[in-house]
Amino acid sequence: MSFLEHLEELRWRIIYSLIGIVVGTIIAWIFVDFLIDGLLLLPAKQAHLHLQNLKPFGQLFLYFQVAIIVGFILSIPNFFYQMWKFISPALKSNERRYVTSIVFFSTFCFFCGVVFAYFVMLPLTLKFAAQFGSPSIENNFAIDEYFSIILSVILGAGLVFELPMLSFFLSKIGIITAGLMKKYRRHAIIVIMILAAVLTPGTDPVSQVILAVPLVFLYEISIFVAKISRKKSE
Repeated sequence: MSFLEHLEELRWRIIYSLIGIVVGTIIAWIFVDFLIDGLLLLPAKQAHLHLQNLKPFGQLFLYFQVAIIVGFILSIPNFFYQMWKFISPALKSNERRYVTSIVFFSTFCFFCGVVFAYFVMLPLTLKFAAQFGSPSIENNFAIDEYFSIILSVILGAGLVFELPMLSFFLSKIGIITAGLMKKYRRHAIIVIMILAAVLTPGTDPVSQVILAVPLVFLYEISIFVAKISRKKSE
């Protein structure tokens, strides 16, 4: 394929990805009441948080925000599929057969991160936020700030759980090796701590540590994945 043909292929893959997000957003909007009251507000109820809306039409924009982000999450399989289909011409013929498996495991890793964030990170983080401080000060949280924390933690955890698949791809094309990752393990841990601080909202040390621990574990898994991937390539 020529350079312009690559650009045309990329354009269509982006269009297909956007179509998937639109479809996912429509599905999310149909169930938006359940998503907000039954799922996203549940951690706040369990942590006994007091939420309030401080902006005119704040809840309307909040509903749109939730529908779009959940729509993106629902379209993740299609997004990964379009991404790997764009990359597949650069792969060998025997490697293209694994595109479906790669899409499945990429989606699986992402949703593992989402589940980990929802059931582990968010309850501990919100409980810490609700109980910290003087008892003389009442903790009332703005609803937009709450959902910003919820959605950023969920998306951030989903993305960082893609580390093993990213390691698999980079080792396949020869950019990294298991030996290189072992050599710079200490540097990687420092980067992981910085990344955990960036991906978690505010300066909450609890959520940073909770995210950093599985990141270190995922890094070790990535070393193993890179080693296996390299052996198969050889």
